[in-house]
Amino acid sequence: MSKIAFAVVALTAAGFAGSAQAADYGLPRYGGGAPAPAYYPNVQPRLADCWLGPYLGGNIGYAWGSVDNNPTKPSGFVGGVQAGYNWRLNPSWVFGVEGDIQATGADQTFAPWKFSNPWFGTLRGRIGYTFDNNILFYGTGGLAFGELRGETFGLSESHSNAGWTAGVGAEFGFAPGWTAKVEYLYVNLSSNNFTITGLPNGYHFGTLRAGINYHF
Repeated sequence: MSKIAFAVVALTAAGFAGSAQAADYGLPRYGGGAPAPAYYPNVQPRLADCWLGPYLGGNIGYAWGSVDNNPTKPSGFVGGVQAGYNWRLNPSWVFGVEGDIQATGADQTFAPWKFSNPWFGTLRGRIGYTFDNNILFYGTGGLAFGELRGETFGLSESHSNAGWTAGVGAEFGFAPGWTAKVEYLYVNLSSNNFTITGLPNGYHFGTLRAGINYHF
């Protein structure tokens, strides 16, 4: 009898130990010896994957600036799309490339002249540091290009200019595969000789914008 009692006690203790272990890991308890599903208690959400691979998104913001050798200061709303690719240099540092194209309503009329910037785009590198895998602070810079249009006394003249851009931003993961960002860019489009002004005119401006990205 003592052997039987000892066996019953041992089996009961083993059952309680298994139940306690399941409770410690937050596992559901299954009767009849059915195994509980695999569980990994310290796995982070998929947000960390946002800093590795391709992404696509959109943005909206505001631009303000001035025209070289002219008193006009075109400003207005901007909006567009961006796409890019991220690589992890190590668990904290991220390197990427991004291109965007923007439509803008930036313009101003001063005396007989009106200057506007109907569109611009950039192609940039990005490097940043991640916090908790869900927040990225970065610097960015590279090539800029866009159109500067001048008008006076019924005459119109446009030039597509190239230049450079640099800025800073922050991007936040808010759902698996999704991030939101805020970004400031300074853009300098080089000067071209405008016949209507008789001077070289270029456009340099700042733009502050917010956007979202989906990471594939």
